Amino acid sequence: QVQLVESGGGLAQPGGSLRLSCAASGFPFSINWMYWIRQAPGKRLEWVAAINNFDGSTYYADSMKGRFTISRDNAKNTLYLQMNSLKPEDTAVYYCAKEGIGTVLAGGPTSVIRYDYRGQGTQVTVSS
Repeated sequence: QVQLVESGGGLAQPGGSLRLSCAASGFPFSINWMYWIRQAPGKRLEWVAAINNFDGSTYYADSMKGRFTISRDNAKNTLYLQMNSLKPEDTAVYYCAKEGIGTVLAGGPTSVIRYDYRGQGTQVTVSS
């Protein structure tokens, strides 16, 4: 079955960095778009970043551009999110998600993304 397991979250100071990982299994990772999404306390799910399945092109929500970098290692079936210059408003649970017919969320290069699985999430807290 499809499994997505995030790791790497934790506490960071404003201006600091964290690197999230998402170990994927149970599906052909290399042929799927992959996404990072997040949910801050009391707020709706928010699309963070996307990476395509053919040339590794990446896409970011405006507030993450220049600070976050999404990448993938198809040999390791792993998705990453490097987060730099963290801000308190980046505090959220971060999820990786696999493209598929399922939940629709605003964002991505075509204004909506569709995903069918997401992981259990990893908490990121940015605070001094």
